[in-house]
Amino acid sequence: MTSAPDAIAPARRASANPRDPVFYQNPYAFYDGIHASSPTFFWDNYGHWCFTGFKDVNLLLRDKRFGREILHVATREELGWPERKPHVADFDLAEKYSLLNLEPPSHTRLRMLVNRAFVSRQVEQLRPRIAVLANELIDGFEKDGQVELMHAYAAPIPAIIISEMIGVPTDMAMQLVAWSNRMVTMYMFGVTEETERDANQASADFIAYIRTLIAERRVKPAEDLLTHMITAEQDGQKLTDDEIVSTAILLLNAGHEATVHTTGNAVKTIIESGVDRKAIFASDEQTAATVEECLRFDAPLHMFTRYALSDIEMENGVSLRKGDQIGLMLGAANRDPARFANANTFDPFRTDGQNVSFGAGIHFCIGAPLARIELQISLKTLFERLPGLRLAKAPQYNNVYHFHGLEELQVAW
Repeated sequence: MTSAPDAIAPARRASANPRDPVFYQNPYAFYDGIHASSPTFFWDNYGHWCFTGFKDVNLLLRDKRFGREILHVATREELGWPERKPHVADFDLAEKYSLLNLEPPSHTRLRMLVNRAFVSRQVEQLRPRIAVLANELIDGFEKDGQVELMHAYAAPIPAIIISEMIGVPTDMAMQLVAWSNRMVTMYMFGVTEETERDANQASADFIAYIRTLIAERRVKPAEDLLTHMITAEQDGQKLTDDEIVSTAILLLNAGHEATVHTTGNAVKTIIESGVDRKAIFASDEQTAATVEECLRFDAPLHMFTRYALSDIEMENGVSLRKGDQIGLMLGAANRDPARFANANTFDPFRTDGQNVSFGAGIHFCIGAPLARIELQISLKTLFERLPGLRLAKAPQYNNVYHFHGLEELQVAW
């Protein structure tokens, strides 16, 4: 984190506490002011430059002058960073070989080894399984007339599907969700040591469990992604156990986290908007367009950071030193009035639909094709099976600004 240079004009600086409920319950009010004044601004609370314009965010996600990691080109001492805290060692180990953070060539090697499981033609084959699961879950609560939808529907579908793909027993899926939820609190603004220690313990438990599965697969291989990661070779090289652990944890976490949030946000949005529910799921094409608009309108991930890999002078007058962070505001870019007509209006029939919710460039979400299919099937099935679905309680968002999702979603029909 860098301190704000005195030379930055007040008009290009802004403050908003990410832990303030007024802010994280509705960050779009803040974004509206930013879009109207200075789409590229210095966020005082974070201490770095942020970009909210759709075009800028889309380009910067692909800009090779920036990276998800920096320690491959600079030392902690050079950057003026303190040493890592010993009490987050297990969290650090879980993240060490994460595809989300690596840069080429390590990123390229790892991604090629797991990519084939997530390409569109592979995940298309999962449609029948996802549909069966969605209907089974609804069968379990339909007669009750009400349910807390996040736990009963939004979380199980992606958690179970990604578990089955990787080779984790289905009855462990919700335990993985619990570990993941504790781990992502590390991305909160102003994390306390108590939170760090809890996230670290969740990481330790997750790592130990994955290591147990790896040992089992070495004795008894199966038709799953974990076995593939153990046996796959590229240029004579195999993945190490630490690389397999990091990759499995990332895929299990990322394989449900954003989809769960998007499902909850989408159901809330559809109900509150009053749109014709039959019309927005009337065809496969319209269902896909509706999902894309849900991803745009209330994105599951609101900020993705990058490091400047060298000193950079940008066209808009922003000067960066090697190691400086920037914030790419995905949720704000998706509501950019310069890119979208009536940007703050949910319109599943819009003709200018697009979003950056899955990122772009080499870190474009590897699970995007799977997430899209899960959302298309789960949302269409839910509103077809429960046409009278309504909110039973006003939903509240979690106090984790980056991961924009609901605490709970109480619905009735």
